[in-house]
Amino acid sequence: MPLGPTILHADLDAFYASVEQLLDPSLLGQPIAVGGGVVLAASYEAKRHGVQGGMAGWRAKRLCPDLRFVRGHFSEYQRLADQVMDVLSDYTPLVERVSIDEAFLDVSGSVHLFGPPLAIGADIRRRVRAEVGLPISVGAARTKHLAKIASQVAKPDGLVVVDPAGERSFLDPLPVGLIWGVGPVARGRLAERGINTIGQLAACPDEALRSLLGHALGSKVSTLAANDDRRRVRPTGRAASVGAQSAFGRRLASPELIRVVLGHLADRVAGRLRAKHRAGRTVTVRVRFTGMRSVTRSSTGAHAHSTTLTLTEVAEDLVQTALADHPDQLEISLLAISVSNLVDQPVLQLELPLPAERPVRPGSRVGAARWAVDHSVDAVRSRFGRSAVGYASVTLSEHRSVPDEFRELAEHEL
Repeated sequence: MPLGPTILHADLDAFYASVEQLLDPSLLGQPIAVGGGVVLAASYEAKRHGVQGGMAGWRAKRLCPDLRFVRGHFSEYQRLADQVMDVLSDYTPLVERVSIDEAFLDVSGSVHLFGPPLAIGADIRRRVRAEVGLPISVGAARTKHLAKIASQVAKPDGLVVVDPAGERSFLDPLPVGLIWGVGPVARGRLAERGINTIGQLAACPDEALRSLLGHALGSKVSTLAANDDRRRVRPTGRAASVGAQSAFGRRLASPELIRVVLGHLADRVAGRLRAKHRAGRTVTVRVRFTGMRSVTRSSTGAHAHSTTLTLTEVAEDLVQTALADHPDQLEISLLAISVSNLVDQPVLQLELPLPAERPVRPGSRVGAARWAVDHSVDAVRSRFGRSAVGYASVTLSEHRSVPDEFRELAEHEL
């Protein structure tokens, strides 16, 4: 691991709202929210009133009567975020983009060119503000975990460098919510035990945390609270998988709900696969029950798939298997699909007529028809937008309150 604070985490501040304020200067200093029925993102002025992403529009308006809703400019989000990434890559080839608006940098080989991490972080902030017009916060530390926490402490529009000699004193008084993986539910459980700071979390025995939060999350949280993070910055390459998820609150696990949600997710995942001329052999689903407990089920076939209906069918079978294995769980709160074992699929090889099988083979008569229909849908959407055409069960479902364009910005590229 690097000995100095040479790992940087750069994170654009209230990115979507900041872009809207950049495009329309009259919105500067105003509490704004991107969205309408649902808040997709909020400016810091709105956040001070308690407005948060994912909140119902009526509730946000009640918290902040002066809140102004604006429509999202999705193509501008991507364009401006890519410009920021270009700035970051000027300082090091070791840039790991983890979302549309944040990235890790390893500048250990760049300090002889650009100065110490403090100077590099300051120059990044200056250039992003001057060249792109957006505020960005930067954290610098010895590890990725510390760098990310430092950037959160630096917000909004700041820079924090964690001296390796003072890491423990920096971490201990900070709230547990800054630890990766500690969301509202986990934070509430920890608070019930009197654990509110990272220092208190680090002092808690590993077994107690695994019992309280579950084995996987408890082990992860315990390791990070102890300041043990050995991950290196890995330049972003071609993704090994593509996925999407939908959280919808506690709902009865009815066949109708499962079919609609999985159809929506498969539509997003399959479209992104086809856009890169790829397909995958392994389909994995995740089902989250009440109490934040999740299970996964996977299926690997002989053929690689990229059609919406086939992915939906495979995912439905996997979810039903997961539910059958947990007959006591009647409610679910999240479904997710991911596709891995990816291969290139620029064209489809047709097959001789063979007995029907499930899942439908890509090159069979039905598989080829699905492939052709989906590519026609892709072509129409490319010209007229995603809402122009789609499968009725997806297009007309209630699970499209958040625009797919917004969802896809937050999902990794292939």
